[in-house]
Amino acid sequence: MIASTTPSSAATDTRLGILLMLLGMSLFTVNDALGKWLVADYPVAMLLAIRSLFGAMLLAPLILREGVRSVFAVKRLPLHLLRVGCVAGEVACFYWAVRSLPLANVMTIYMAAPLIVTALSVPLLGEKVGWRRWAAVVVGFAGVVIVLNPTGQFDAVPSLVALFGTLVFSTGLISTRLLRESSNLSLVSFQTFGTGLLGGAALPLVWVPPPGLDFLLLGALGVTALAGHAAMNRSLQLSPAAVVVPFQYVSIIWAVVLDLLVWGTAPTLRIIVGALLIIGSGLFVFHREQALNRGAAAEANASGGPGA
Repeated sequence: MIASTTPSSAATDTRLGILLMLLGMSLFTVNDALGKWLVADYPVAMLLAIRSLFGAMLLAPLILREGVRSVFAVKRLPLHLLRVGCVAGEVACFYWAVRSLPLANVMTIYMAAPLIVTALSVPLLGEKVGWRRWAAVVVGFAGVVIVLNPTGQFDAVPSLVALFGTLVFSTGLISTRLLRESSNLSLVSFQTFGTGLLGGAALPLVWVPPPGLDFLLLGALGVTALAGHAAMNRSLQLSPAAVVVPFQYVSIIWAVVLDLLVWGTAPTLRIIVGALLIIGSGLFVFHREQALNRGAAAEANASGGPGA
């Protein structure tokens, strides 16, 4: 007997997928806020190393069950190493930027990553981008400029660090797309252990002995990040991407709330306007790609594509 998915079970999966996406993005925002809190007292290298240590402890049983060789003996090793460098670089840039800027500002700038990926996919992946998506990219970058506010109160160094971190983050996303044949465990393990090694290499130069509670809070960065990734990945398994991906932007709302409650920083009008432009452009690009993919699949089916 062949099992079938009933409409009620599909609706339940979709609702659960939305809840898991909301949970995942909330965990990421807590992670980012905790990083902003800790980076005021500890060097970025310590945050990278200790959070990776705790993440590695959680991953170890999964790696041993799967087999160390099968997890780490991967194809295209140089691309994996490039991705590790991008992950470590963008996290370092994020923590460095939030030392001086409100959490919501930095997260809003990072939300431009899908637009940068769209732009970079032309030279790096050979993909075609139509004028509608190019127009959305331009509008989204206008939102970034509004957030940065270069003609007014412009904190140049942390703002440019955040912008550079977004570019590095986008490059990492493209490398992940190129490594889509790799397992999730391999990708997460490489980024966790690789980031830990890069952060650990600088520890002798920057080590500051943390009290017990602070050490646990530094470790909580790794736990919340892994839990957020797990929730987001499970969400995408249960629900269509077109349904759950827009809920990623809830992280900006949480960032605004945490800025207000913890640091007493209210969002300015330009942050709100810039965020709306970036979010709107990102959603348009995403839904446009979904529509193009559906159209290509329909044409393949109509013409008798593979497996027909």
